[in-house]
Amino acid sequence: MPAETVAPSEEKAPEEPAPPETKAAPPVATATTERVLLGSPDLTSGIPGEGSLTTEQIQAWLADAKNHATLEVDLPLGLSVGVGQIVIPADNPMTRAKIELGRQLYFDKRLSADSTVSCADCHHPDEGYARHTQFGVGIGGQEGGRNSPVSYNRILSGPQFWDGRAGSLEEQAVGPIANPIEMGNTHEAAVDTVKKIEGYRLQFAKIFDEGVTIGNIGKAIATFERAIVTGPSPFDYYEPLRAMQVAFKDDLEDLDALKEDDPDLYEDYMAKAKASEEHPISESAKRGREIFFTAKGSCTACHVGANLSDEKYHNLGVGMDKEEPDLGRFTVTNDDKNRGAFKTPTVRNVALTAPYMHDGSQKTLEEVVEWYAKGGHPNPHLSKDIKKLELSDQDKKDLVEFMKACTGEFPKVEQGRLPE
Repeated sequence: MPAETVAPSEEKAPEEPAPPETKAAPPVATATTERVLLGSPDLTSGIPGEGSLTTEQIQAWLADAKNHATLEVDLPLGLSVGVGQIVIPADNPMTRAKIELGRQLYFDKRLSADSTVSCADCHHPDEGYARHTQFGVGIGGQEGGRNSPVSYNRILSGPQFWDGRAGSLEEQAVGPIANPIEMGNTHEAAVDTVKKIEGYRLQFAKIFDEGVTIGNIGKAIATFERAIVTGPSPFDYYEPLRAMQVAFKDDLEDLDALKEDDPDLYEDYMAKAKASEEHPISESAKRGREIFFTAKGSCTACHVGANLSDEKYHNLGVGMDKEEPDLGRFTVTNDDKNRGAFKTPTVRNVALTAPYMHDGSQKTLEEVVEWYAKGGHPNPHLSKDIKKLELSDQDKKDLVEFMKACTGEFPKVEQGRLPE
């Protein structure tokens, strides 16, 4: 959704009247389950065709039982180690039909008060599912108070926004709609708009028992966002190769002998070596990796796990030198230990999402590394993990190169096809 502001609407979704009668889609066969790999383009590339989505195209799509099967998801290389961290609410299972509905809503400016702002305006695929401005820009050109957080790899995340005030992706998805700075609408008006569009009425009626409600709008958008994940990066191809090189150091000294003595291990190693060669990581990035994952850089105090984020909140001192600093997580918990604390962003695809920090104050990754190297900005609530680092100029360059090596491809996403 569009970039958050310091105080977005937190109103609860009102009870919605039943949607008006509309021409029913053909009956759907009983759906089962389907196992899919997230990041596969067929999940997010939209209903086949060109131009606006017609009623006939939507009906045909809804008539295919495959599109209503509950998806059991696998994660791509790198993220796959986080399978235990997957967050899919029991009351909002993923289906192809729901992903597609969420895609349409994500790119539809009609959800805003004057039809000028969509979720994608602050979290655009072409800008790393973020926005390359210091602050998010909403309706009427208004600026929010924080940088646009990314909307990818959200399937590995629970609470949302920089301060974690939204307990779920579903809750986050509808907040900006009613925010006067972001989309400037009301939940009631947004629901009324969606109900007037036959293509949406058909989809909501088939996917949700309650039809169009603000809660179901949030469920659809959240489902689409859960389908947006980062693909394997050079780091991800290098990591299993490096692990083998460490674990089987002696065996790998003589590959000819290994091929004879343990052909399975040999084939496994050669396959990993080939994959890494096809997705090369520089020597500088390899050195940066060592800094990142050791006490020298102390990066893993916060950037851990499959998504390279602990999903927790930390005070780095960013903006704490201002007369009235943004207090971040404190505004949610009213706990002094959370003053000036903000959620740890992912390092994955971070090279695509400048500027950085919750206030967009760091324009480049080089500036970010310098900030950490100096130990942040002193303040009474500075995280205990933020300390001055002894890094040479080359060390800093290597860290930046490692972060760039954490860049993987996004899945192909149809941006233009919406219901008429």
